[in-house]
Amino acid sequence: MSRAQRSFQPWRIHFFQRHPKDDAGRAVPVIEFFDELSDTVVAQIQAVLDAVAEAPPPSFSGGGKWEAMKGDMAGFFEVRVSGNNKVGKRMNHRLFCVLVRDDPALGGSSIVCIGGLSKEPREAAHPSDYKRIRQLRDEFMIRRSVLK
Repeated sequence: MSRAQRSFQPWRIHFFQRHPKDDAGRAVPVIEFFDELSDTVVAQIQAVLDAVAEAPPPSFSGGGKWEAMKGDMAGFFEVRVSGNNKVGKRMNHRLFCVLVRDDPALGGSSIVCIGGLSKEPREAAHPSDYKRIRQLRDEFMIRRSVLK
């Protein structure tokens, strides 16, 4: 497939699943995050992911809903939406993703959703939340390299 043909292919969307050596229950952190959110917020997040995958990510303008992270979180992209959690409290919700290009094990270029967090509007996320997300990303990258 030529580079031009690849550029028009939608990217795949994957949810990171933990390895049994790291978590016997093989948790999927994104599903655990979604379980805390209203159906409306989950649908908004999925709509952003679908739009980014179709663009594909390098071409997607963001519009405040898809942003590249900086500093300690460089290498991540975040889906940003606001809405109620399951108990009706308005929060800002963030889904953290990494981009993986042309990986046959993933079926091609992919957005890999690592995990998420919710925070109060206009408040910074707690550093331990970011640390947890980075640890999950590192786990994904280590396990991925072992499979190659």
